[in-house]
Amino acid sequence: MATELTSTTITNILEAVPGIKTVLRSPAADAMVNLTRAAAGEGPFEIKDARELMRFAFRRGLINNEEHDQVLADVEGAVQARQDRLAARKTARDDKKRVPRKPRAAGAKKPKPRVGHVTKKSRSAPKKAAKPAARKPKKPAPKKPKPSAKARPKKPAPKKRR
Repeated sequence: MATELTSTTITNILEAVPGIKTVLRSPAADAMVNLTRAAAGEGPFEIKDARELMRFAFRRGLINNEEHDQVLADVEGAVQARQDRLAARKTARDDKKRVPRKPRAAGAKKPKPRVGHVTKKSRSAPKKAAKPAARKPKKPAPKKPKPSAKARPKKPAPKKRR
């Protein structure tokens, strides 16, 4: 005679034996949890979870075979495209690190740092030659004022036709 397990009995067993919960859990439930975490950005997306969830939906008659195949093809294509983009970025980054920088030209000088206000240290210290002040950019020449309406020559009025 088989005994029926009540929900409290099952709960007690699950609490008593650590790790049994993961054994008894369905793969579809794991796939749903993993895909939900991936959608929230809390975990990685894995194609095996998408396959399991699509297989579960197909077995239960929730989707037909064509939709099952189409969704999996779309997902696999998106995953492959993402992997290609990541590989291209990594290659570009590695190539950028390998290219040595061009040395500066011999005649090129580094810009001199600006000198701020210098306080006098003592009277006995010799004075340094004053450096010329930085040149101010030239202001653009003032524009010529436009002739006023009075100064403009008037156009002849169009001839009236009869």
